Amino acid sequence: MAFITLDRENFYHNLNQIALKTGSKEKIAIVLKDNAYGHGLAPMAKMASEFGIRHAVVRNRSEAKEIGSLFESILILGGEAVPSERFSYAINSLDDIGSIPEGTNVELKVDTGMHRNGISMDDLPSALEEIGQKKLLLTGVMTHFRSADVLSSELFWQRKQFEEVKEIVAEAGFTRIRVHSHNSAAILRSKDFDEDLVRVGIAAYGYNELPDIFDDITLRPVLTLHAKRVASRTLRGGERVGYGGMFTTPEKMQITTYDLGYGDGWPRGESDNPYLTAEGLPILGRISMDFIALETDREEVCIMDDAQKAARHFNTISYEMTTALSPNIDRSIV
Repeated sequence: MAFITLDRENFYHNLNQIALKTGSKEKIAIVLKDNAYGHGLAPMAKMASEFGIRHAVVRNRSEAKEIGSLFESILILGGEAVPSERFSYAINSLDDIGSIPEGTNVELKVDTGMHRNGISMDDLPSALEEIGQKKLLLTGVMTHFRSADVLSSELFWQRKQFEEVKEIVAEAGFTRIRVHSHNSAAILRSKDFDEDLVRVGIAAYGYNELPDIFDDITLRPVLTLHAKRVASRTLRGGERVGYGGMFTTPEKMQITTYDLGYGDGWPRGESDNPYLTAEGLPILGRISMDFIALETDREEVCIMDDAQKAARHFNTISYEMTTALSPNIDRSIV
């Protein structure tokens, strides 16, 4: 079966680059949602913990429970809230407050301009009052930047909005809470980080999505995708390969199928614009659910060692390339 390797040294290099920005690895909250961006929740959480990362962010309580023993705190972004000493739950709307049990650790998300999730700034005073009345334990206040990876004034505008949020929270009498707004793009371009945490996602996995105009911070991809040989055959010139016969052999060729397809989360793509593997081999014809065809007879081939490069071919982003990969693909640390 296809398999994935995870490079520990590259991962730790990336975390070091972030720590240089924050001033301490203790301020890094590693975002492990969606199977650690497709890298594998358990192995990535284990490596992060061994590096000294104390905080994590996940999508739901199921993910949190799987890695609960590895971190001092885990922020859960959605789903049903259940009181826990180590877990905190994001409040994404006013309706959330009414459904959360008394004594639950919560972190209030405030909409400072992205307009995806979060309490509006107009509703912030009433949200804080209701949190107090419900006897919820406010442990954090956060926001999310919509355009940190764009050269514009929007990041600074949202930061100014968040400064106002922090003032309102302090005036309401809430103390000993952590504040965090920076995502990967924001921390990579930051020169004056002064918050309690940074929520690091794609940068930790090796991808800097900032335009070239920003300072170049070298990150190293953690994930490499491989496929194993299934069957080989020698075809004469003029024979057609795969569904629809979209590739015709120009001459005698040795064609091998490998165990990777869109059933594993690999994009189908366009047969007339073939993807080149990490080793420079074009995928021949149409990808099927479970197989690709290449002109080689090697036992194993490296399909992708840089999701950013692969994403450019498929006109998408590195996030989609990695998160789409099936959790059933074997993953191992190297």
